[in-house]
Amino acid sequence: MSLEHVAGRDVGKVMLYALSTCIWCKKTKEYLSSKNVAFDYIYVDLLKGEERTKAIADLRKYNSSTSFPTLVVGDKVIVGFREKEIEEALGI
Repeated sequence: MSLEHVAGRDVGKVMLYALSTCIWCKKTKEYLSSKNVAFDYIYVDLLKGEERTKAIADLRKYNSSTSFPTLVVGDKVIVGFREKEIEEALGI
């Protein structure tokens, strides 16, 4: 998959499944960056073919409704932009 990496403080595995046109996805990315957290993200809507199929299958493991943004922090899953839940999951 075409993961993008944002450098920052290592707080464990942080993965964001997002859409390039989603304002809440953008806010989640900006929030993580503002907290200087290292994370990976993928814009599912920009993928094609097999890569898109795999990304959606991976996303469904965490969020069966495949809604965005879906943030995976270790074993915690946060659907939507929820600052308080993100802070708790990141331990900040």
